[in-house]
Amino acid sequence: MNDIIRLLDSVARDRNIDRELLVQDLELAMVSAARKHFNSEDPDEFGCEIDRLAGGISLWRNNEDETREVIPLESLGRIPAQTFKQVMIQRFRENERISLLDEFSKRQGELVTGVAQRYEGNALIVQLERTEGFMPKSEQIPGEQFQAGDRVRCILLDVRDAGSQVKIVMSRAHPDFIRRLFESEVPEVAERTIEIKAMSREPGFRTKLAVSSVDTKVDAVGACVGVRGSRIRNIVDELGGEKIDIVRWNESSQVLIANALKPAEVEEVSLCFELGRATIIVRDDQLSLAIGRRGQNVRLAARLTGWDVDILTPPELEKGLQTLQAAVKSVEGATDEMLDRMGALGMISVFDVEEIGETSLVSDCGMTEELATKVVDACSDRAKVVAEEMQNERTAAELKQAEEGAVVDALLGGGSDMPVSTDQRSEAAADNILGFGSSEPTKS
Repeated sequence: MNDIIRLLDSVARDRNIDRELLVQDLELAMVSAARKHFNSEDPDEFGCEIDRLAGGISLWRNNEDETREVIPLESLGRIPAQTFKQVMIQRFRENERISLLDEFSKRQGELVTGVAQRYEGNALIVQLERTEGFMPKSEQIPGEQFQAGDRVRCILLDVRDAGSQVKIVMSRAHPDFIRRLFESEVPEVAERTIEIKAMSREPGFRTKLAVSSVDTKVDAVGACVGVRGSRIRNIVDELGGEKIDIVRWNESSQVLIANALKPAEVEEVSLCFELGRATIIVRDDQLSLAIGRRGQNVRLAARLTGWDVDILTPPELEKGLQTLQAAVKSVEGATDEMLDRMGALGMISVFDVEEIGETSLVSDCGMTEELATKVVDACSDRAKVVAEEMQNERTAAELKQAEEGAVVDALLGGGSDMPVSTDQRSEAAADNILGFGSSEPTKS
Protein backbone atom coordinates (compact mmCIF):
# COMPACT_ATOMS: atom_id res chain seq x y z
CA MET A 1 0.00 0.00 0.00
CA ASN A 2 2.98 2.27 0.40
CA ASP A 3 3.02 2.41 -3.37
CA ILE A 4 -0.23 4.37 -3.23
CA ILE A 5 1.29 6.92 -0.86
CA ARG A 6 4.37 7.31 -3.03
CA LEU A 7 2.18 7.72 -6.12
CA LEU A 8 0.02 10.33 -4.42
CA ASP A 9 3.07 12.24 -3.20
CA SER A 10 4.61 12.16 -6.68
CA VAL A 11 1.44 13.37 -8.40
CA ALA A 12 0.87 16.08 -5.80
CA ARG A 13 4.44 17.33 -6.20
CA ASP A 14 4.65 17.18 -10.01
CA ARG A 15 1.21 18.62 -10.66
CA ASN A 16 1.24 21.09 -7.77
CA ILE A 17 -1.94 19.60 -6.31
CA ASP A 18 -2.78 19.49 -2.64
CA ARG A 19 -2.15 15.91 -1.48
CA GLU A 20 -5.16 15.92 0.83
CA LEU A 21 -7.43 16.88 -2.06
CA LEU A 22 -6.13 13.90 -4.02
CA VAL A 23 -6.84 11.55 -1.10
CA GLN A 24 -10.35 12.94 -0.69
CA ASP A 25 -11.00 12.57 -4.44
CA LEU A 26 -9.86 8.94 -4.30
CA GLU A 27 -12.14 8.22 -1.34
CA LEU A 28 -15.08 9.65 -3.24
CA ALA A 29 -14.05 7.65 -6.29
CA MET A 30 -14.09 4.39 -4.33
CA VAL A 31 -17.54 5.20 -2.97
CA SER A 32 -18.73 5.93 -6.49
CA ALA A 33 -17.31 2.62 -7.69
CA ALA A 34 -19.14 0.74 -4.96
CA ARG A 35 -22.43 2.44 -5.74
CA LYS A 36 -22.09 1.52 -9.40
CA HIS A 37 -21.28 -2.10 -8.55
CA PHE A 38 -24.28 -2.53 -6.25
CA ASN A 39 -26.62 -0.25 -8.27
CA SER A 40 -27.19 1.98 -5.27
CA GLU A 41 -28.72 5.44 -5.45
CA ASP A 42 -28.13 6.28 -1.80
CA PRO A 43 -25.04 8.56 -1.48
CA ASP A 44 -24.68 7.62 2.21
CA GLU A 45 -24.85 3.85 1.80
CA PHE A 46 -21.12 3.38 1.29
CA GLY A 47 -18.04 4.90 2.90
CA CYS A 48 -14.30 4.85 2.29
CA GLU A 49 -11.19 5.91 4.18
CA ILE A 50 -7.56 5.90 3.03
CA ASP A 51 -4.82 5.68 5.62
CA ARG A 52 -2.70 8.84 5.13
CA LEU A 53 0.43 7.11 6.43
CA ALA A 54 0.27 3.46 5.39
CA GLY A 55 -1.91 3.88 2.31
CA GLY A 56 -4.44 1.23 3.30
CA ILE A 57 -7.92 1.54 1.75
CA SER A 58 -11.01 0.68 3.82
CA LEU A 59 -14.32 0.38 1.98
CA TRP A 60 -17.56 -0.44 3.77
CA ARG A 61 -21.34 -0.57 3.48
CA ASN A 62 -23.53 1.10 6.09
CA ASN A 63 -26.28 -1.20 7.26
CA GLU A 64 -29.65 -0.15 8.63
CA ASP A 65 -28.62 -1.22 12.13
CA GLU A 66 -25.71 1.26 11.93
CA THR A 67 -23.16 -1.50 11.55
CA ARG A 68 -20.56 -1.60 8.82
CA GLU A 69 -20.06 -4.36 6.30
CA VAL A 70 -16.50 -4.42 4.98
CA ILE A 71 -16.34 -4.77 1.23
CA PRO A 72 -13.24 -6.42 -0.24
CA LEU A 73 -11.80 -4.35 -3.06
CA GLU A 74 -11.37 -7.51 -5.13
CA SER A 75 -15.11 -8.01 -5.22
CA LEU A 76 -15.57 -4.81 -7.22
CA GLY A 77 -13.56 -6.13 -10.15
CA ARG A 78 -12.10 -3.54 -12.52
CA ILE A 79 -14.52 -0.79 -11.55
CA PRO A 80 -12.26 0.78 -8.86
CA ALA A 81 -9.29 0.92 -11.23
CA GLN A 82 -11.34 2.57 -13.95
CA THR A 83 -12.88 5.02 -11.51
CA PHE A 84 -9.44 5.85 -10.08
CA LYS A 85 -8.18 6.58 -13.58
CA GLN A 86 -11.13 8.82 -14.39
CA VAL A 87 -10.72 10.78 -11.17
CA MET A 88 -7.03 11.30 -11.82
CA ILE A 89 -7.63 12.44 -15.38
CA GLN A 90 -10.32 14.85 -14.25
CA ARG A 91 -8.13 16.19 -11.45
CA PHE A 92 -5.16 16.61 -13.82
CA ARG A 93 -7.28 18.51 -16.33
CA GLU A 94 -8.73 20.78 -13.69
CA ASN A 95 -5.31 21.44 -12.23
CA GLU A 96 -3.86 22.11 -15.68
CA ARG A 97 -6.65 24.59 -16.37
CA ILE A 98 -6.10 26.43 -13.09
CA SER A 99 -2.34 26.42 -13.58
CA LEU A 100 -2.60 27.82 -17.13
CA LEU A 101 -5.08 30.45 -16.05
CA ASP A 102 -2.85 31.58 -13.19
CA GLU A 103 0.38 31.56 -15.22
CA PHE A 104 -0.84 33.35 -18.32
CA SER A 105 -2.96 35.85 -16.39
CA LYS A 106 0.26 37.08 -14.78
CA ARG A 107 1.92 37.32 -18.20
CA GLN A 108 -0.85 39.33 -19.82
CA GLY A 109 0.62 42.06 -22.02
CA GLU A 110 4.00 40.31 -22.36
CA LEU A 111 5.78 39.59 -25.63
CA VAL A 112 5.81 35.87 -26.40
CA THR A 113 7.01 33.65 -29.23
CA GLY A 114 5.05 30.69 -30.53
CA VAL A 115 4.76 28.43 -33.55
CA ALA A 116 1.96 28.79 -36.08
CA GLN A 117 -0.19 25.65 -36.22
CA ARG A 118 -3.20 26.28 -38.43
CA TYR A 119 -6.06 28.60 -39.28
CA GLU A 120 -9.51 27.92 -37.89
CA GLY A 121 -11.77 30.18 -39.88
CA ASN A 122 -9.98 33.52 -39.79
CA ALA A 123 -8.28 32.88 -36.46
CA LEU A 124 -4.64 31.80 -36.30
CA ILE A 125 -3.87 29.02 -33.82
CA VAL A 126 -0.42 29.34 -32.25
CA GLN A 127 1.35 26.75 -30.13
CA LEU A 128 2.79 28.26 -26.99
CA GLU A 129 4.74 26.48 -24.25
CA ARG A 130 2.07 24.22 -22.74
CA THR A 131 -1.05 25.22 -24.58
CA GLU A 132 -2.49 26.84 -27.69
CA GLY A 133 -3.46 30.44 -28.15
CA PHE A 134 -5.54 31.99 -30.87
CA MET A 135 -5.26 35.25 -32.74
CA PRO A 136 -8.57 36.60 -34.09
CA LYS A 137 -8.68 38.30 -37.48
CA SER A 138 -9.09 41.67 -35.79
CA GLU A 139 -5.77 41.20 -33.96
CA GLN A 140 -3.78 40.18 -37.03
CA ILE A 141 -1.80 42.54 -39.24
CA PRO A 142 -3.79 42.99 -42.49
CA GLY A 143 -2.38 40.95 -45.35
CA GLU A 144 -0.08 38.92 -43.11
CA GLN A 145 -0.15 35.13 -43.54
CA PHE A 146 1.68 32.42 -41.62
CA GLN A 147 2.47 28.87 -42.66
CA ALA A 148 2.47 25.91 -40.30
CA GLY A 149 5.75 25.90 -38.41
CA ASP A 150 6.46 29.64 -38.80
CA ARG A 151 7.70 31.54 -35.78
CA VAL A 152 5.11 34.01 -34.47
CA ARG A 153 5.89 36.90 -32.11
CA CYS A 154 2.94 38.55 -30.46
CA ILE A 155 1.62 39.80 -27.14
CA LEU A 156 -0.72 38.05 -24.73
CA LEU A 157 -3.72 40.31 -25.07
CA ASP A 158 -6.25 38.53 -22.89
CA VAL A 159 -6.67 35.34 -20.86
CA ARG A 160 -10.22 34.05 -20.43
CA ASP A 161 -11.64 31.31 -18.23
CA ALA A 162 -13.97 29.44 -20.59
CA GLY A 163 -15.24 26.78 -18.22
CA SER A 164 -13.39 23.59 -19.07
CA GLN A 165 -10.57 25.36 -20.88
CA VAL A 166 -8.48 28.51 -20.90
CA LYS A 167 -8.65 30.75 -23.96
CA ILE A 168 -5.52 32.77 -24.61
CA VAL A 169 -6.03 35.70 -26.99
CA MET A 170 -2.94 37.02 -28.77
CA SER A 171 -2.36 40.09 -30.90
CA ARG A 172 0.06 41.57 -33.42
CA ALA A 173 -2.18 44.52 -34.27
CA HIS A 174 -2.39 46.07 -30.80
CA PRO A 175 -0.26 49.20 -30.19
CA ASP A 176 1.33 47.52 -27.17
CA PHE A 177 2.92 45.02 -29.55
CA ILE A 178 5.01 47.87 -30.94
CA ARG A 179 5.86 48.99 -27.41
CA ARG A 180 7.11 45.51 -26.47
CA LEU A 181 9.17 45.24 -29.65
CA PHE A 182 10.92 48.50 -28.80
CA GLU A 183 11.57 47.25 -25.28
CA SER A 184 13.20 44.11 -26.71
CA GLU A 185 15.29 45.94 -29.34
CA VAL A 186 16.14 49.19 -27.54
CA PRO A 187 17.73 48.68 -24.09
CA GLU A 188 17.12 52.32 -23.16
CA VAL A 189 13.37 51.79 -23.57
CA ALA A 190 13.43 48.62 -21.46
CA GLU A 191 15.42 50.44 -18.77
CA ARG A 192 12.97 53.39 -18.87
CA THR A 193 15.74 55.81 -19.81
CA ILE A 194 13.63 56.50 -22.89
CA GLU A 195 9.89 56.64 -22.46
CA ILE A 196 7.27 56.13 -25.16
CA LYS A 197 4.90 58.96 -24.25
CA ALA A 198 2.26 58.44 -26.94
CA MET A 199 1.56 56.15 -29.85
CA SER A 200 -0.87 55.79 -32.74
CA ARG A 201 -1.00 52.91 -35.18
CA GLU A 202 -2.71 51.57 -38.27
CA PRO A 203 -1.50 47.97 -38.33
CA GLY A 204 0.32 46.96 -41.46
CA PHE A 205 0.66 50.52 -42.73
CA ARG A 206 2.11 53.09 -40.36
CA THR A 207 2.87 53.83 -36.72
CA LYS A 208 3.81 57.08 -35.01
CA LEU A 209 5.62 57.19 -31.67
CA ALA A 210 6.43 60.18 -29.49
CA VAL A 211 9.48 59.51 -27.31
CA SER A 212 11.36 61.42 -24.65
CA SER A 213 14.49 60.82 -22.58
CA VAL A 214 14.95 61.28 -18.84
CA ASP A 215 18.69 61.62 -19.46
CA THR A 216 19.72 64.76 -21.33
CA LYS A 217 22.79 62.93 -22.63
CA VAL A 218 20.65 60.35 -24.44
CA ASP A 219 19.03 61.26 -27.75
CA ALA A 220 15.62 59.57 -27.61
CA VAL A 221 15.02 59.50 -31.37
CA GLY A 222 18.58 58.48 -32.23
CA ALA A 223 18.63 55.66 -29.68
CA CYS A 224 15.37 54.23 -31.04
CA VAL A 225 16.61 54.38 -34.63
CA GLY A 226 20.02 52.88 -33.83
CA VAL A 227 23.31 53.07 -35.68
CA ARG A 228 22.46 53.35 -39.37
CA GLY A 229 18.90 52.39 -38.51
CA SER A 230 19.82 48.94 -37.20
CA ARG A 231 17.33 48.90 -34.31
CA ILE A 232 14.35 50.29 -36.16
CA ARG A 233 15.11 48.02 -39.13
CA ASN A 234 14.72 44.91 -36.97
CA ILE A 235 11.32 46.12 -35.78
CA VAL A 236 10.16 47.04 -39.28
CA ASP A 237 11.22 43.60 -40.55
CA GLU A 238 9.23 41.94 -37.78
CA LEU A 239 6.19 43.98 -38.84
CA GLY A 240 6.55 43.08 -42.51
CA GLY A 241 7.57 46.54 -43.68
CA GLU A 242 5.18 48.68 -41.62
CA LYS A 243 6.47 52.27 -41.58
CA ILE A 244 7.39 53.73 -38.20
CA ASP A 245 7.74 57.47 -37.55
CA ILE A 246 9.59 58.36 -34.35
CA VAL A 247 9.02 61.95 -33.22
CA ARG A 248 10.32 63.90 -30.29
CA TRP A 249 7.88 64.45 -27.43
CA ASN A 250 7.20 67.99 -26.23
CA GLU A 251 4.98 69.26 -23.45
CA SER A 252 3.86 72.07 -25.74
CA SER A 253 0.94 70.86 -27.84
CA GLN A 254 1.90 73.21 -30.67
CA VAL A 255 5.44 71.82 -30.91
CA LEU A 256 4.24 68.22 -30.52
CA ILE A 257 1.66 68.58 -33.29
CA ALA A 258 4.26 70.08 -35.62
CA ASN A 259 6.60 67.15 -34.83
CA ALA A 260 3.81 64.62 -35.31
CA LEU A 261 3.07 65.85 -38.85
CA LYS A 262 6.63 65.25 -40.02
CA PRO A 263 8.00 64.77 -42.61
CA ALA A 264 5.79 67.73 -43.61
CA GLU A 265 7.05 71.22 -42.71
CA VAL A 266 4.53 73.15 -40.63
CA GLU A 267 4.34 76.94 -40.90
CA GLU A 268 2.00 77.65 -38.00
CA VAL A 269 -0.15 75.85 -35.43
CA SER A 270 -3.30 77.47 -34.02
CA LEU A 271 -5.09 75.79 -31.10
CA CYS A 272 -8.75 76.14 -30.25
CA PHE A 273 -9.23 74.72 -26.75
CA GLU A 274 -12.99 75.15 -26.87
CA LEU A 275 -13.25 72.77 -29.83
CA GLY A 276 -10.19 70.67 -29.04
CA ARG A 277 -8.98 71.42 -32.55
CA ALA A 278 -5.61 72.35 -33.97
CA THR A 279 -5.44 74.30 -37.23
CA ILE A 280 -2.22 73.61 -39.10
CA ILE A 281 -0.89 75.97 -41.75
CA VAL A 282 1.36 74.45 -44.41
CA ARG A 283 2.59 75.62 -47.80
CA ASP A 284 0.91 74.31 -50.94
CA ASP A 285 3.88 72.06 -51.72
CA GLN A 286 3.63 70.49 -48.23
CA LEU A 287 -0.12 69.94 -48.20
CA SER A 288 -0.21 66.44 -49.70
CA LEU A 289 2.74 65.38 -47.52
CA ALA A 290 1.03 66.64 -44.37
CA ILE A 291 -2.22 64.89 -45.19
CA GLY A 292 -0.53 61.68 -46.30
CA ARG A 293 -1.86 58.89 -48.44
CA ARG A 294 -5.61 58.68 -47.90
CA GLY A 295 -5.25 61.06 -44.95
CA GLN A 296 -3.11 58.62 -43.01
CA ASN A 297 -0.44 61.05 -41.78
CA VAL A 298 -2.84 63.64 -40.40
CA ARG A 299 -5.08 60.91 -38.96
CA LEU A 300 -2.23 59.30 -37.02
CA ALA A 301 -0.96 62.70 -35.89
CA ALA A 302 -4.40 63.52 -34.50
CA ARG A 303 -4.51 60.26 -32.53
CA LEU A 304 -0.97 60.76 -31.28
CA THR A 305 -1.57 64.26 -29.95
CA GLY A 306 -5.21 63.96 -28.91
CA TRP A 307 -6.24 66.97 -31.02
CA ASP A 308 -8.56 67.21 -33.98
CA VAL A 309 -6.23 68.36 -36.74
CA ASP A 310 -7.35 70.59 -39.58
CA ILE A 311 -4.81 71.43 -42.29
CA LEU A 312 -5.03 74.64 -44.33
CA THR A 313 -2.86 76.48 -46.79
CA PRO A 314 -2.10 80.22 -46.20
CA PRO A 315 -4.63 81.35 -48.86
CA GLU A 316 -7.35 79.18 -47.28
CA LEU A 317 -6.56 80.59 -43.84
CA GLU A 318 -6.61 84.15 -45.14
CA LYS A 319 -9.95 83.59 -46.85
CA GLY A 320 -11.47 82.19 -43.66
CA LEU A 321 -10.16 85.09 -41.58
CA GLN A 322 -11.46 87.67 -44.03
CA THR A 323 -14.90 86.08 -44.03
CA LEU A 324 -14.91 86.00 -40.23
CA GLN A 325 -13.74 89.62 -40.02
CA ALA A 326 -16.43 90.79 -42.40
CA ALA A 327 -19.15 88.98 -40.46
CA VAL A 328 -18.02 90.30 -37.07
CA LYS A 329 -17.41 93.85 -38.30
CA SER A 330 -20.96 93.93 -39.68
CA VAL A 331 -22.21 93.92 -36.10
CA GLU A 332 -22.29 97.31 -34.47
CA GLY A 333 -20.13 97.43 -31.37
CA ALA A 334 -17.62 94.77 -32.42
CA THR A 335 -14.00 95.98 -32.25
CA ASP A 336 -10.61 94.93 -33.63
CA GLU A 337 -9.53 94.01 -30.11
CA MET A 338 -12.40 91.54 -29.88
CA LEU A 339 -11.36 90.05 -33.21
CA ASP A 340 -7.78 89.68 -31.98
CA ARG A 341 -9.00 87.86 -28.86
CA MET A 342 -11.11 85.55 -31.01
CA GLY A 343 -8.07 84.76 -33.13
CA ALA A 344 -5.99 84.06 -30.03
CA LEU A 345 -8.64 81.54 -28.95
CA GLY A 346 -8.30 79.73 -32.26
CA MET A 347 -11.48 81.06 -33.92
CA ILE A 348 -10.45 81.39 -37.54
CA SER A 349 -13.76 80.95 -39.37
CA VAL A 350 -17.44 81.72 -39.08
CA PHE A 351 -18.04 78.02 -38.51
CA ASP A 352 -15.91 78.13 -35.36
CA VAL A 353 -17.89 81.00 -33.88
CA GLU A 354 -21.17 79.30 -34.72
CA GLU A 355 -20.06 76.09 -32.98
CA ILE A 356 -18.51 77.71 -29.89
CA GLY A 357 -21.46 80.01 -29.18
CA GLU A 358 -21.98 83.07 -27.02
CA THR A 359 -20.54 81.89 -23.69
CA SER A 360 -16.90 82.01 -24.73
CA LEU A 361 -17.34 85.34 -26.50
CA VAL A 362 -18.69 86.86 -23.30
CA SER A 363 -16.16 85.36 -20.90
CA ASP A 364 -13.01 85.54 -23.03
CA CYS A 365 -13.56 88.25 -25.64
CA GLY A 366 -15.08 91.03 -23.55
CA MET A 367 -18.47 91.07 -25.30
CA THR A 368 -21.80 91.71 -23.70
CA GLU A 369 -24.38 88.94 -23.96
CA GLU A 370 -26.39 91.00 -26.45
CA LEU A 371 -23.35 91.70 -28.63
CA ALA A 372 -22.21 88.07 -28.46
CA THR A 373 -25.64 86.90 -29.63
CA LYS A 374 -25.56 89.30 -32.58
CA VAL A 375 -22.03 88.18 -33.54
CA VAL A 376 -23.00 84.49 -33.41
CA ASP A 377 -26.12 85.17 -35.49
CA ALA A 378 -24.10 87.10 -38.08
CA CYS A 379 -21.52 84.29 -38.28
CA SER A 380 -24.26 81.66 -38.57
CA ASP A 381 -25.88 83.53 -41.47
CA ARG A 382 -22.52 83.89 -43.20
CA ALA A 383 -21.71 80.21 -42.53
CA LYS A 384 -24.82 79.16 -44.44
CA VAL A 385 -23.75 81.23 -47.43
CA VAL A 386 -20.21 79.84 -47.32
CA ALA A 387 -21.48 76.27 -47.02
CA GLU A 388 -23.72 76.79 -50.05
CA GLU A 389 -20.81 78.23 -52.03
CA MET A 390 -18.63 75.25 -51.09
CA GLN A 391 -21.36 72.85 -52.17
CA ASN A 392 -21.72 74.65 -55.50
CA GLU A 393 -17.97 74.41 -56.02
CA ARG A 394 -17.99 70.67 -55.34
CA THR A 395 -20.91 70.17 -57.71
CA ALA A 396 -19.16 72.17 -60.43
CA ALA A 397 -15.98 70.14 -59.94
CA GLU A 398 -17.91 66.86 -60.23
CA LEU A 399 -19.64 68.07 -63.40
CA LYS A 400 -16.33 69.12 -64.88
CA GLN A 401 -14.84 65.73 -64.12
CA ALA A 402 -17.81 63.99 -65.71
CA GLU A 403 -17.55 66.17 -68.81
CA GLU A 404 -13.84 65.44 -69.14
CA GLY A 405 -14.58 61.73 -68.88
CA ALA A 406 -17.24 62.00 -71.58
CA VAL A 407 -14.80 63.81 -73.89
CA VAL A 408 -12.20 61.09 -73.39
CA ASP A 409 -14.77 58.41 -74.13
CA ALA A 410 -15.80 60.20 -77.30
CA LEU A 411 -12.20 60.53 -78.46
CA LEU A 412 -11.61 56.86 -77.83
CA GLY A 413 -14.73 55.84 -79.71
CA GLY A 414 -16.70 55.07 -76.59
CA GLY A 415 -20.45 54.97 -76.65
CA SER A 416 -20.93 51.98 -74.49
CA ASP A 417 -23.01 52.15 -71.37
CA MET A 418 -20.38 50.20 -69.48
CA PRO A 419 -17.87 52.25 -67.48
CA VAL A 420 -14.34 52.34 -68.81
CA SER A 421 -11.45 52.59 -66.42
CA THR A 422 -8.60 55.05 -66.79
CA ASP A 423 -6.17 52.20 -67.43
CA GLN A 424 -8.41 50.79 -70.15
CA ARG A 425 -8.71 54.18 -71.86
CA SER A 426 -4.97 54.63 -71.70
CA GLU A 427 -4.31 51.22 -73.22
CA ALA A 428 -6.87 51.82 -75.95
CA ALA A 429 -5.35 55.19 -76.80
CA ALA A 430 -1.89 53.64 -76.99
CA ASP A 431 -3.17 50.91 -79.30
CA ASN A 432 -4.72 53.49 -81.59
CA ILE A 433 -1.55 55.53 -81.76
CA LEU A 434 0.57 52.48 -82.45
CA GLY A 435 -1.95 51.03 -84.91
CA PHE A 436 -2.78 47.94 -82.85
CA GLY A 437 -6.18 46.30 -82.97
CA SER A 438 -9.53 47.99 -82.53
CA SER A 439 -10.02 51.51 -81.22
CA GLU A 440 -12.78 50.35 -78.88
CA PRO A 441 -11.58 49.82 -75.30
CA THR A 442 -12.11 46.48 -73.63
CA LYS A 443 -15.18 46.33 -71.45
CA SER A 444 -14.68 45.38 -67.83
